Parts: sequence; C-alpha cells; structure tokens
Amino acid sequence: MAIDIGSLTERSVAMLSSDHTSVVSMNLFVALLCACIVIGHLLEETRWMNESITALVIGLCTGVVILTTTKGKNSHLMVFSEDLFFIYLLPPIIFNAGFQVKKKQFFRNFMTIMLFGAIGTLISFVIISLGAMHFFKRMNIGSLEIGDYLAIGAIFAATDSVCTLQVLNQDETPLLYSLVFGEGVVNDATSVVLFNAIQSFDLSHINTSTALHLIGNFLYLFISSTLLGVLAGLLSAFVIKKLYMGRHSTDREVALMILMAYLSYMAAELFYLSGILTVFFCGIVMSHYTWHNVTESSRVTTKIIPVKLSCTNVMLLLTDCHRHAFATLSFVAEIFIFLYVGMDALDIEKWRVVSDSPGKSVGVSAILLGLVLVGRAAFVFPLSFLSNLTKKSPNEKIDFKQQITIWWAGLMRGAVSMALAYNQFTTSGHTKLHGNAMMITSTITVVLFSTVVFGLMTKPLVRILLPSPKHLSRMLSSEPCTPKSFTVPLLGNGQDSEANLKNQNVPRPTSLRMLLSTPSHTVHHYWRKFDDGFMRPVFGGRGFVPVVPGSPIEPSAQQWQ
Repeated sequence: MAIDIGSLTERSVAMLSSDHTSVVSMNLFVALLCACIVIGHLLEETRWMNESITALVIGLCTGVVILTTTKGKNSHLMVFSEDLFFIYLLPPIIFNAGFQVKKKQFFRNFMTIMLFGAIGTLISFVIISLGAMHFFKRMNIGSLEIGDYLAIGAIFAATDSVCTLQVLNQDETPLLYSLVFGEGVVNDATSVVLFNAIQSFDLSHINTSTALHLIGNFLYLFISSTLLGVLAGLLSAFVIKKLYMGRHSTDREVALMILMAYLSYMAAELFYLSGILTVFFCGIVMSHYTWHNVTESSRVTTKIIPVKLSCTNVMLLLTDCHRHAFATLSFVAEIFIFLYVGMDALDIEKWRVVSDSPGKSVGVSAILLGLVLVGRAAFVFPLSFLSNLTKKSPNEKIDFKQQITIWWAGLMRGAVSMALAYNQFTTSGHTKLHGNAMMITSTITVVLFSTVVFGLMTKPLVRILLPSPKHLSRMLSSEPCTPKSFTVPLLGNGQDSEANLKNQNVPRPTSLRMLLSTPSHTVHHYWRKFDDGFMRPVFGGRGFVPVVPGSPIEPSAQQWQ
C-alpha cells in the first residue's frame, strides 16, 4: 500500500499549527487572569467594582480586540463548554464556600435558606416558565416546545452564587451573606436538578402522575446528594484520624482532603445526583471533623486561623499563608469563569443568526429580565413574612430593608445559567436554529446586564440600606474566619464560648412544646449529645489534636476545647 508522503506532511503541519495555536491561546488566557487579579487589587477600595465585574469587562474587551483582528471571524480564545464549567471550575468554588461558611449562621437560618432555595426556586421556576410560554408564543421567536419553556424557567431561576461571594461580605453582613449565599447554593442545586428532571421526562403528555413523579425525583436527588456529601466528608475524617498521615507528610493530608471532596462531586455526577449540593455539604462536614484531625501545619495550609489555647490564654496567630489552598483554587476558578463568560459573549456565530431581528432579540432579553425580577419578588417577600412568623427575637427577623437587599442581591445570573442554556439550546456549543440562537444570545444579554448593573449597585445598596457602625465593622472584621466549632458550637445561638454556654441555665427540651418554643436550643442540645457521644469518638473533630511525635510542643486535648 503506497504512502502519500505529501498528505502526511500536510497533516503533521496542521497538527503542529493547531498545537501552537492552543499554546498561544492558553498563554493569552493566563496573562488575562493575571491582569484581572492585578486590576482587581487596584480597585479593591472602590465602592462599585469587584473582581467578577472586572474579569467580565476584561473578557468583553478581549473579545472585541480578537473580533477586530480576525475581521469578524472569531471572538474568543476558547469555546464555552458546560463540561469545563461543571466538572473543573464549579467544584472548588462550592467546596470552599461550604468549608469556609460560618456554620452557626448557616444552620441557625437553615429553614429560611431551604425555604428560599427550594420552595422559592420552584415558585420562580413556575412564574418564569409560564411567563415565557405566554409572551414568546406571541412573539413567534422560533419552534420552542413545552420542554424548552420549562428549561427556560430552570435556567433563569438559577441565581449566581459565585457573584454573591464577590459582592457581599461574610463579616460585615453575616445574616445577609448566610441567607443569600446559602439560598444560592441550594438554588443552583435545585435548578440543576429541575433541569435534569425536565430533560429526563416525556413532557408531551403532562398529568398528575408525571408531576408527582417529577416532585418525587427531585426530593430523591436532593436528599441523596446531601447524604453523599456528608458520607464523603465523614470518610475523609475517619481515614485521616485513623491513619494519621501528618506524622510523615502534611501534603498527603491536604491532598486527600481535596481529592475526597472532588471525588464526592464526581460520584454525584456519576450517579446523576446534584454535585453542587454534595460538595457543599462535604465541605461543611470536612470543616467540622476532618480539619480538626490534621496536623497544625496542614491547618495553616488550608485555613488562616487564630487558635485559642484556653489553658494559657495565648493567641497563636497562624497567618503565614494569606491565600490558603482551598481559597486560592476557588479564587482562580471564579476569575476564570467570569473572564470566560465575557469572552464568549461576543461569539459572532450566534449573533449572526439573530442579526435579522435585533428588536425581537432585545424584547426577549427585556421580558426575561422582567420575569426574573417578578419571579424573585414573588417568593422573597412572602417567604420572609412566613419565616418571621416562626422567630420570636426581633434580631432574628428579616426586616423590610434586608428583604429588599436579599431580593436585589439574588437577581444576578451567571455561569450556571449560561451552562444550562448551552446544554439545552446548542449542540457542542453551536446552533443554527433561529429560536435556539435567540435564547442563547438573550441568556448572554441577561447574564451581562444583571452581573454588571445589579452587581455594581449591590455594594452601594447594602451601604445605604444597612449602614454598619465603624466599631461594629472593626469587631466583625477581627473575627477569625474559621470553623466556628473551635469556639462556638455548630448550632449555637449566641456569641458565647462553649464553656459559657455550659454554665447558662438553658432549659432542657423535654417535649414537643419545648421544641416549638425554643427550636435553636432544642436542636443544639440533641445535636451536642449525639455529636459528643458518637460522632467525635469515631470521626474526631474539635478536641482531637494530632501532634507529630517528638515535637517540642504537645498540647493536650483540653487546650483546644
């Protein structure tokens, strides 16, 4: 068989050229990431800008430059891929959020978070789906089916929890951060579960049986995903506690924590569960158990924490590592996502398909923005009212100004919406259908507008509606961003230490009436009994202090309690 040398040569040259193009693209992209970090640092003190908006603007500017230099043929270095987003970029962000979240605030407001994140998302999903069906059928934008309209509801019901991290501050507004971000994580998981359920069901004939099956499937995915994350976190705690890897290498401890968290996410995707919920609760469990089982060196690597030694009243300020491992991965992934979205927004192929009807495209985007505003307002204010009915303390209730802030901060749509839209309306990132292209370009418009406009106005809005005294800000900013289990119980209800709580005369729950009247103390009491009696002896946690044999300082367990 004759060998065509010329053909082989041409293929080799094409492959080398393709490889070189990929290298050039990656160099430019990494350089842009560095530019985003530097510019974000320079804009740190501004009241308006944040790094997510900075990355989005730089991505848009880069897209314009590439579009100009290629004479309208191309506008991005890489094509947006939902696989890249969901498999590589989202897991470190959500895991770090669960690992760093202030568990006291999160679990104190757990029912409100679940109300907003699950019930609220369903309300928003219904309003957006019905609104899109009502308006888009009249506008005749293309051949969209019932499944497409329901998918639109799931796509635009997903808030941007990544941008929430950039806009709100956990120390300045702990209640708002806990509610908005906690709701965002549950919301994203709920939206993805809804989206997957819509794709897996035959929606040509919707009846009561199909609806009940859909709800049952949603509950199964929600509970199973949470349990998988908890089990993965407990497994990592048990392995590190029993094998005590730190006596040889702290690198193994940190590597095992990262890989176990990622494994939990991928296992959830493998079994068609919600990886977002799984890795979030895996992070919470790891911060409560696993983190306390590793050596002191690994704690410095994974967190920045002042550790209080109660027996000597000495504060060991472990601030050697300002950007620890988990936060650094999360930080880079966040910037990557917004830069990625900004560059892909000017994909000329999709805009060319809808270029014959620019007015209709603007109208679709405006309708979607309006539905997002109405859909969020339809559940934030009523559910806040219901939540306030269950709380007796005025400090725990959500006042009207806080409700407005929660409503506004959750209006941003981001990469989750983009990824779901690409999944529904494109094939390998490309589409030639007018209706599908219209939905992709409208999603891009809503994401850009909501992130830039709503994101720019959120910080000033928080300062106007919820001004904080300077002394309070200083006090809050001095709080260690650590697992609160070091000084405060997991489901604590106040600022006192564990020892002080033990000395307080808190009535012990003895009946259902007590549970309803003092739910926080009741849940905390039974949780502490279970945690102290069973969980900590098996999985470690607060009070377990691994020390390398032969080290000069070997504190006892009481020092860390």
